[in-house]
Amino acid sequence: MERLNAAPNSAVSDGHRRKTRRGRLSRHNAPLETPIFHRRRVPAYNFLNERALARIEDQADWILNEIGVEFRGDRHALDFFAQAGARIKGERVRFEPGQVREICATAPEEFNLHGRDPNNTVTLGGDNLVLMPGYGSPFVSDLFRGRRYATLEDFHNFVKLAYVSPILHLSGGTVIEPTDVPVNKRHLDMMQAHLTLSTKPFMGSVTAPERALDSIEMAKLIFGCDFMKHNAVMQANINVNSPLVYDHTMSSALRVYAEANQCVCVSPAIFAGAMGPLSPAAVAAQTLAEAMVGIALTQLVRPGCPVVFGSFHSTMNLRSGALTFGSPEAGMTTMALSQLGRRLGVPVRSGGGQITASNAPDGQAMQDSADAMWATLLSGTHQVWHAAGWLEGGLVMSYEKFIMDLDHCGAMLKLLQGFDTDDEAFGRDAYVETGPGENFLSTNHTLRHYTTANFEPQISDAGPYENWVENGALTSDQRASTRWRQMLEDYQQPEMNSGIRSTLEEYISERKAAMPDEWH
Repeated sequence: MERLNAAPNSAVSDGHRRKTRRGRLSRHNAPLETPIFHRRRVPAYNFLNERALARIEDQADWILNEIGVEFRGDRHALDFFAQAGARIKGERVRFEPGQVREICATAPEEFNLHGRDPNNTVTLGGDNLVLMPGYGSPFVSDLFRGRRYATLEDFHNFVKLAYVSPILHLSGGTVIEPTDVPVNKRHLDMMQAHLTLSTKPFMGSVTAPERALDSIEMAKLIFGCDFMKHNAVMQANINVNSPLVYDHTMSSALRVYAEANQCVCVSPAIFAGAMGPLSPAAVAAQTLAEAMVGIALTQLVRPGCPVVFGSFHSTMNLRSGALTFGSPEAGMTTMALSQLGRRLGVPVRSGGGQITASNAPDGQAMQDSADAMWATLLSGTHQVWHAAGWLEGGLVMSYEKFIMDLDHCGAMLKLLQGFDTDDEAFGRDAYVETGPGENFLSTNHTLRHYTTANFEPQISDAGPYENWVENGALTSDQRASTRWRQMLEDYQQPEMNSGIRSTLEEYISERKAAMPDEWH
């Protein structure tokens, strides 16, 4: 597969190493090499000590024992828990201290999420880091057309942008809501886009159990039934209706994916002070309690089902009720939850990412996003959702911010690699070749590494003021606008067997014909 901005790994050939008298490269515009980082070499930051972690775990056990979690409208889920020895009263489930953690023990610490192209397969857990774009926005925005309802064309565009970016490892899920497609049929179009416009792993639908089944059946047409019995190719996002409630839709979809041995990410969504107490410690404990119960259900349905301990938490302005993102309190909670997830022994999806409450891709947006992303990556999380595009607290997917976020993600991924201290890194031959007072730009060491030595952002302008003015005095969002349009223009759809494509299209046509359009 050709990736945008990718170049061969071989060194620049001797024929391309002509230099001027000033020692500068005459071919300064050699192709940029963008390494694809999957692993972190900088260790995770342990934010809390053993005593604090134990206190949070004890609080989670107290919640599950004294308060409990409700599974509304899902008798099957209640039966699973009853058979496991939980205390059931009506639709509320309570557990003895340590009981839920014991059920979770069969979940794998590390597993693969397979792409249609094996080169795009990722590993969740361990030292691996997986980034994916934003999720669930009903609106999109760009500098030309402004803010508007998202369409299927926009959905296709963002799948394409995620595919051609080496910075993002997953195609995503409901990247945006295509509002020009009926609610009960749009999952078919979204799945078709992920399966045909990209070869990266993706997420399936969870908005109804039958849509979850459609997602799995469509994936089987591409990957094969036998392969999916033993391998995860897709992920489900199961949101808890915090505080302490699983509705029938979410728990049923969870069971569908678990039965199919596909990855289930359980993500409580707690806005501190509204869906739980306002302190970071309380949010961390409640998130752990809610998530463990969902993970336990996956293991009761199918022991060994791959899972991810997810979270989505936010602070809020306690005077106005408005959500805030990138706050220090949310960052502390993010770091605590990654530690708790590692102690639970499952991969962790961060509650952070490049998230912001800003209404435009401006300084506030990037500051919020940078603050949230720093805490996320320092925490040692394994998967980052909302890594690109998020605006307005998730209401909007911005084309320009998507590109701005990619640059920031790339810089962060490079940072997490640390640096080498081998003989080549010290460049002794460059000293021998030059000497005191000489320019190192023309040395063979520089020529061997200049396309990979530094992360090169795609939209930053580091030139002098005069050149910036001469080139139109473009701001970052304006340069990002040019960039995303060029990426879409250069996009090439990956190949797919024509017979498989026809079978997939036939399945979609039959499913759409079998039900009337529903718009709500």
